[in-house]
Amino acid sequence: MEGVEVAFLPADFVVPTLVAGQRFRIRPITVHDVVKDYDAVMSSRERLWERFGERWGWPAAEYTVEQALVDLGWLQKEGQLRRSFAFAVLTADEERMLGRVHILPPPGPEPGADAGVVFWVRADEEGTGLERELAGFVREWTTVTWPFKSVRYPGEDIGWEEWGDC
Repeated sequence: MEGVEVAFLPADFVVPTLVAGQRFRIRPITVHDVVKDYDAVMSSRERLWERFGERWGWPAAEYTVEQALVDLGWLQKEGQLRRSFAFAVLTADEERMLGRVHILPPPGPEPGADAGVVFWVRADEEGTGLERELAGFVREWTTVTWPFKSVRYPGEDIGWEEWGDC
């Protein structure tokens, strides 16, 4: 219906606060993760820029810890407002950030989905099987645990242009 905003999530849905795979834990990202997140981002900057740079301008070569703190604060607030959700992917002991998972509302009805999911792992985990393991885990988690009927993966199963602005 035109002029009526449809909620991204049902009001009674409880957003998961911790899930785990065999080699990782996934929990909402917070500003307290800034040091680990900054290390993961900057050690993977070229890889992340190839994937997200043109669309998001992230992470820029001059990305600073202060900017990372602002970004994480924004992501944390978006989760509190239930508009989008960013999760840290950490080692089982939470000593090292392995990557992130982002769950986004669709930009409109065109993509034919009620959520989009974007995830990445740090560059030094490339070739270890972690990315494949995380992909399988996230695909099951977002369709079984979350209240979505149709999930798309911008940049993977749908092009960024087709998905729209994020």
